Amino acid sequence: MGSLRRKLASYSEQGMHSFHTPGHKGRSDILSPLIFPDHDLTELPGLDMLHNPQGVIAEAQRKAAGIYGAGETFFLVNGATAGNHAMFMTLMNGQKGKKIRIERKAHRSVIGALILSGLEPEYIASVIHPDFGLPLGLDREEYCNISEQVGAFHLTNPSYYGTAIDLDFIIQWRDKIMPAVPVLVDQAHGSHFKGDLFPKGAVDQGADIVVHSTHKTLAALTQAAMLHVQGNRIDKIALQKSLELLQTSSPSYLLMESLDNAVSHWNEYCWDDLYEEVMLLQKKLAGSLRILTKKDIGDFGVKDVDWTKILVNISTLEISSSDFVEILRSSFQIEPELWDENNILFLLGIGNKPEDVRILSEALESLVKRFGCLSSQGYGKAVIRKEHEFSWKELSKTKFLPSVRLTPREAWLAAKKAIKVKDCLGRIAGETISIYPPGIPLIAAGEEITPCVLHYLEQAGRYRWQGWQGFRQSEILIVDI
Repeated sequence: MGSLRRKLASYSEQGMHSFHTPGHKGRSDILSPLIFPDHDLTELPGLDMLHNPQGVIAEAQRKAAGIYGAGETFFLVNGATAGNHAMFMTLMNGQKGKKIRIERKAHRSVIGALILSGLEPEYIASVIHPDFGLPLGLDREEYCNISEQVGAFHLTNPSYYGTAIDLDFIIQWRDKIMPAVPVLVDQAHGSHFKGDLFPKGAVDQGADIVVHSTHKTLAALTQAAMLHVQGNRIDKIALQKSLELLQTSSPSYLLMESLDNAVSHWNEYCWDDLYEEVMLLQKKLAGSLRILTKKDIGDFGVKDVDWTKILVNISTLEISSSDFVEILRSSFQIEPELWDENNILFLLGIGNKPEDVRILSEALESLVKRFGCLSSQGYGKAVIRKEHEFSWKELSKTKFLPSVRLTPREAWLAAKKAIKVKDCLGRIAGETISIYPPGIPLIAAGEEITPCVLHYLEQAGRYRWQGWQGFRQSEILIVDI
């Protein structure tokens, strides 16, 4: 048995309660329509072709479009990342001299899309929620300012943490003020947004092109996603050609079958029962832990909240988040999605059962009793932070978004060299660097390194990084000009 297979088998035997992706949670009853290895096939007669679908794949995509209300739907076998990349590549020919306005909490694949397309970004800062210290909202008025230089809008909705922005307002403003400009939405974490239990989906709100990371919450296999398009602002032929360029020429039929399965059965499981259990969890822990709930709607740029994302702040407990998570894993077999120094995120998907939420609720209650509250008042309006901790709130006070000196593509293609971090102030970043979680760029390739950014780069050993290869040597790639 290979080492990877042994490790996977060993992990599966632990019987962990999944509060992370994928959404099917490994349930065999949900995945039973998928037959492996029999259905691991290639483009054979009668099985259609993903890049020129005329038969069964075309039919499956039409069915998905009908369910989500899109004009057309494309299956993605390279994840939602391919969807973000294709969006931008589709815009290349019609956006000469234009910028694309991007909310800063965009996924790192958006920076990749800028590198591939050569489009010039105009970043808009997210609103930082003071209780969680995370970029959870968007100032709609700041985002909606008229500019002849802007040729497209890109928004992330919902956020990784389940908060939704006022997309309705932004699209209605677009329709009235800049009607020719397309709205692109990364709805990776909201493929389950249908029906009264969830926020409204971006297709229903009028977005022109929307990507879903279907595997994150529904019954698709990891890496399976969808791209929905409607209206006439997006060049469909250019989109198809972009997808053909970006996606594998040997698409997995198991991934495509899982997408068909996911949309066919998205509402056949216990969303209602899960919702009731989450409401009970929130009620039981109110006053003990700061949990993101519907009560947060209307503040700090948050328009709505997805209850399937359980965001818990433990800063008032006398325990570190890493120790807290270790106890959850070892004593309760609970596996969260991610955590930082104060927050832990638990993701529900179509494969979760009500008893999973009850187990989580009991575990959280137990640990609150065990580790108490640092304040007799319970949680307050300000979280308790260590001096060295990364703070999006502090960054937002400094208007931290650096100046864009080069497009990400120009920076990617430029000559670069590694220099010591202490010498990088004022230089142009040659790489995109994010503190993870949540993976939002602290500095994007092509931006000028500011004193605020330098402050965190100089504390390299205190954080987990994405995209920074030289952090152990305290070196950073800069554009060599």
